[in-house]
Amino acid sequence: MLLHLFSTGPAFAQKSDLLIRNGHVIDPANQIDKVQDILIDKGKIVKVGHPLSDSASKIIDVKGLYITPGFIDTHTHVFVGPEAGLFANGVNSVSPDDFTFKSGVTTVVDAGTSGWRSFPLFKKQVIDQSKTRILAFLNISGEGMTGADREQNLDDMNVDSTAALILKYPENIVGVKIGHFNGKDWTPFDRAVSAASKTKKPLFVECHLPEYPLEYQLAKMRPGDMITHSFENIKERTPIVGPDGKVKLFVLEAKKRGILFDLGHGGAGFWFDQAMPAVKQGFYPNSFGTDLHRFSMNSGMKDMANVMSKFMALGLSLEQVVQIATSNPAKAIGHEELGNLKAGNVADLAIFRVRDGEFGFTDSAGNSITGSKKLEVEMTVRDGKIVWDLNGLGAKKQKQ
Repeated sequence: MLLHLFSTGPAFAQKSDLLIRNGHVIDPANQIDKVQDILIDKGKIVKVGHPLSDSASKIIDVKGLYITPGFIDTHTHVFVGPEAGLFANGVNSVSPDDFTFKSGVTTVVDAGTSGWRSFPLFKKQVIDQSKTRILAFLNISGEGMTGADREQNLDDMNVDSTAALILKYPENIVGVKIGHFNGKDWTPFDRAVSAASKTKKPLFVECHLPEYPLEYQLAKMRPGDMITHSFENIKERTPIVGPDGKVKLFVLEAKKRGILFDLGHGGAGFWFDQAMPAVKQGFYPNSFGTDLHRFSMNSGMKDMANVMSKFMALGLSLEQVVQIATSNPAKAIGHEELGNLKAGNVADLAIFRVRDGEFGFTDSAGNSITGSKKLEVEMTVRDGKIVWDLNGLGAKKQKQ
């Protein structure tokens, strides 16, 4: 009889932390597109299936909603700090937790706001203090995005120092960034490629390189490198769509060669006159970098959910935009443990509804289109914990 007191059978089994039931799971990496339950314990996904046992401390029924891996934003500026007018340690960056979870984003990649000199402060001041997972592309400019004058200093673009810092913080830094250089000298670009090559990391190429022809930039990039602001139409960079309305041949060849095109919406980086013909020709972004910063979120960009809805209005399916927001970027930044719901992985989830109606979406030029569907994030789970709950699905019901 005493043996039964110590039984490890079902009656004595320890409950898991959270069971999310009856949601339509879309997990492109694992080819799941159906109603499933997700069991979570100690911040990890235990099992995905349907139906699952109700052995959990908290059970949430999300029937009628979609469940996907937490969204990954590959282009943000979150090195927030006290410096007026700057992105690095400045007020032009934003505090990530203020904006990520409400749009289903659980991981952001800072796009070179810090460099090898300033990254330690960024890590101490923002990365280590945030609930959002923050990864980073390290700027080849040592002090990062500190204004035009400093970002032109070739002496501060040190390959060895950049590579050494990447190797020191491999859990945080995913690659090297080049951008914001006004000269014709290719030394900054070449040094960025060299630092990325030495560390076996991707290069992230931003716009604001007005003297570098786009065709030459793409030619210098390696398979797996990323270029952002893909649908931009401003003077400082050649647009990807030609006067004939077709995506230029050298752009198509670069994509075929393995160059990855990030959205980089931002305040000025997304134009319908580029995106509409490109999408119709089957040219989609590989990732939905929003270029989140102080100005973009208050202009045409809004947030990740709005960007995904915008591309559905342009003709992409829900499954396609989920892949572009989850498994595609996870692979691009070398973190394939993210962006999917495999058992054993961290429990980062976006739970949302797709509203039907008539919705307007804007670009960076002040133009708008109308779409019939819009994503609205109901709940976000980060590391197994509910960090956003729009309508209290995970809350206790108050007696009335």
